[in-house]
Amino acid sequence: MGENNFSISGDDKTVDQALRPDSWSDYVGQEKVKENLKVIMEAAKRRSEAMDHLLFCGPAGLGKTTLAYLVAKEFNAPVKVTSGPALEKAGDIAAILTNLEGGEVLFIDEAHRMNRLIEEVLYPAMESRKLHLIVGKGPSARTLTLDLPPFTLVAATTRENLLSGPFRSRFGATFRLTYYSADNIKTIINRSAKILGVGFHPEAIEILARASRATPRIANRLLKRARDYSQVNGVGIVDAEMAFKTLELLDIDNRGLEPHDRRLLKIIIDKFNGGPVGINTLAAALNEDKGVIEDIYEPYLMSLGFLQRSSAGRLVMPAAYEHLKIKRRGEIF
Repeated sequence: MGENNFSISGDDKTVDQALRPDSWSDYVGQEKVKENLKVIMEAAKRRSEAMDHLLFCGPAGLGKTTLAYLVAKEFNAPVKVTSGPALEKAGDIAAILTNLEGGEVLFIDEAHRMNRLIEEVLYPAMESRKLHLIVGKGPSARTLTLDLPPFTLVAATTRENLLSGPFRSRFGATFRLTYYSADNIKTIINRSAKILGVGFHPEAIEILARASRATPRIANRLLKRARDYSQVNGVGIVDAEMAFKTLELLDIDNRGLEPHDRRLLKIIIDKFNGGPVGINTLAAALNEDKGVIEDIYEPYLMSLGFLQRSSAGRLVMPAAYEHLKIKRRGEIF
């Protein structure tokens, strides 16, 4: 690849925006999701209608937000962005809905963190484009109904199971994003490296891709740290040695496991004989919120075959022992 000219400057937020795909051709992976989305979008265009409401589910960093922006761009529609935690009371969502323009996309990130009152306001808005407001209190209270323009609600969540059934049922389509293949991650790193003006040996790309947890956001984070290390050391092209050094500095191993991942596995092995152990007990042993364990730690460990969830609890699998170079009880090397 080309000369290491570090063409993008500024804070990480600016860099992240530059690396975000802004066209369908740049969005690598999730082929089934893209194929279905294109059918839905094309049908809505031919009918000159607002598209159905969409729900994107899956672990963090897989491209849910990017998909929301690409959908809006397909319709040349503005995007209004908010998040579940930011919507504290019914008036918050009512203010957003009443200011929507026709055809606009409303994107709600972390939708599982909305309270039920917000969901109930959204039910008629999604179904019949009506906003029901209660004006006043006590006996003098009355219901005011406002008509809303055609709009598309796009919600993203890492915990689909925490959304209520009535809320989920009001989406026209639900898409579950999956972890990316190694080839897709390498393609993403190559694209990002070109944008950043960083030269990479193929071996370095292979190393970073393997450690990226099959997640584009993490792949780009590792790429940026390798770029930093390259720049500080005055090296024009990132090679395998530099890629390994980057991972070493970040305390990430060659499969992408970070200190908290290894600690989780080792606690189950050392304190609970490899499991099974219940999530509440495990959270107490780790001094960690169980939601963080379920949302952040477990999905990738399960995808590697290192951890298994069962009705009895969490169980460390043989592949994890092998990776950590730990003997199982009764095993002889």
